[in-house]
Amino acid sequence: MRKFVNSRAAALQPSGIRKFFDIVQKMDGAISLGVGEPDFVTPWNVRDAAVRYIRLGYTQYTGNRGLPELRELISRYIKERFGVEYPPERTIVTVGASEAIDLALRATCDAGDEILVPEPSYVSYSPAVTLAGGTPVPVGCSAENEFILTPESLEKLITSRTKALILPYPNNPTGAIMTREQLEAIAPVIIKHDLLVISDEIYAELTYTGRHCSIASLPGMAERTVYIGGFSKAFAMTGWRVGFVCAPAEVDEAMFKIHQYTILCAPNMSQRAAVTALKEGFDDGFSTVAEMREEYGKRGKFLADSLNGLGLDCFMPKGAFYIFASVEKTGMDGEEFANRLLAAEKVAVVPGSAFGAAGKNFIRCSYATSMAQLNDAVSRIGEFLESSAGGNIR
Repeated sequence: MRKFVNSRAAALQPSGIRKFFDIVQKMDGAISLGVGEPDFVTPWNVRDAAVRYIRLGYTQYTGNRGLPELRELISRYIKERFGVEYPPERTIVTVGASEAIDLALRATCDAGDEILVPEPSYVSYSPAVTLAGGTPVPVGCSAENEFILTPESLEKLITSRTKALILPYPNNPTGAIMTREQLEAIAPVIIKHDLLVISDEIYAELTYTGRHCSIASLPGMAERTVYIGGFSKAFAMTGWRVGFVCAPAEVDEAMFKIHQYTILCAPNMSQRAAVTALKEGFDDGFSTVAEMREEYGKRGKFLADSLNGLGLDCFMPKGAFYIFASVEKTGMDGEEFANRLLAAEKVAVVPGSAFGAAGKNFIRCSYATSMAQLNDAVSRIGEFLESSAGGNIR
């Protein structure tokens, strides 16, 4: 049957995140610092709204772009929160930010096009580029520079075939952000080479050093940026599968056609839940989001301090809910460390290599779990490092 399988799909490697998640699901007493899913429950008012609308019979399709009210609220939300201006008529409600990434790439990639992908970064970017027919070009970002993208790293990899840059900040897996000044430094390179930016800002509300800055808010950038956001992380709505994408008119038109033919629309009840999240979020100043962000900030500091104290070098995360810790001093790479830690202490972390070659000597730890779990995990990691299985940190 192999002859029937698409060659690009056949060549893809399984997700490095899911591998460890699947193992943990079957392991008694295991602690998972693997999958990036909030441990908070979707706020009650949002859940209640969805149940109410289901009881009222709102279970049909919506328009392809999504509920007009939701698109109006999204447009207002990104303008008021982040200074990003896209009208509702150029907003598509998607099945999570994942669909938005796929739409953006399929709408823009032609055979031979090169797409710049900063690494380490989310595991889906490069496979999505490949499946869209493009060629992913990794742009290595270093721990010494806190994993930000620099003008120099961009410039040296741009060729006549480069079409777009994926910009994934706040970053999964590193916890890095890019400040306005750092974004202003790369914008001239993007404009000089006439590149499109696909900006995945799903963690925009989870920034711990001030308000998130979007590259789309810089002068001259909105008209060349595909802006991606969603409700999964900040509103603890992962299972609802509702995100959004805003784009320049020509790109929006192409994405919309693909969305019409492949997805039709995001779930009605999920969209209505998202309406409530934004409506009541505006009314109370996003208090629930602020509470979650504050709690994540405390957990991130605890985990970073603890891992640094154990000799696993990492910087304090500035966004998202991940620590990207170097295990190089143990004499192991991330893959070996993660496998041996799981076998010895039943703690699941993700090898940094899952996020690109630049992450080979790192592990990703998610702190979207309780402080009790984090305390236990740190103790087990400490025991692992002290044992013969863990080796000696040089």
